[in-house]
Amino acid sequence: MAGNWKMYKTAGETTAFFDKFKPLVAASTHCEIVICPTFVNLAAAVAAAAGTRIGIGAQNLYWAKEGAFTGEISGPMIKAIGAEWVIVGHSERRQYFGETDETVLKRTVAALEAGLNPIVCVGEQLAQREAGDTEKILTGQFNGGIAGLSDEQFSKIVIAYEPVWAIGTGKTATPDIAADAHRVIRAQVQAKYGKDAAGKCRILYGGSVKPDNVKSLMAQVEIDGTLVGGASLDANGFSSIVNF
Repeated sequence: MAGNWKMYKTAGETTAFFDKFKPLVAASTHCEIVICPTFVNLAAAVAAAAGTRIGIGAQNLYWAKEGAFTGEISGPMIKAIGAEWVIVGHSERRQYFGETDETVLKRTVAALEAGLNPIVCVGEQLAQREAGDTEKILTGQFNGGIAGLSDEQFSKIVIAYEPVWAIGTGKTATPDIAADAHRVIRAQVQAKYGKDAAGKCRILYGGSVKPDNVKSLMAQVEIDGTLVGGASLDANGFSSIVNF
């Protein structure tokens, strides 16, 4: 169960969140918990989560280890601060910052080389869904942004399906719609990496996940977890999602 804080919270607010959140999930051993704050709050989050089972991740990374890339953050820098995870290819990165399937693959490889666990995002826009192109889009994103990984590299990633039309809109894919998309993704995994890899691969659903819909989503056998946006900013709300 992963939380993406996007561009919210100061360092102080980050510490205050963990003070509330930690006791609420102290007994939650049924899943991995990951929280991804902004770059400037990674150190505060790592310190606040010390001694717990809560993993900390970044929301993006650059593919070079170092260099003249003003404003960018590398995988080794994220790893050195104590984070273990990183989101790659989020729809907002694709939509607003020119992310492509090619750069998603480069970032994923860089994350793995730095010893980080990538959560690689795929998902279609509303117009693409309405045109009946969901399977085509997901297949293209998989082939262009994931399928270039070796078997060993692939075994270390998590995939997140996040329909763009459900990100921050209040619209949520029905459990059946989400499960259908997950089946498409898992079929691509099986075709490229084999049946065993497809069975082991964890595919998260992201898109307006809330305490009142998480149970029905998680009831789908194809859905292995969630990537939560706005609802992960509230300690009570996110803990209830974790403890669905």
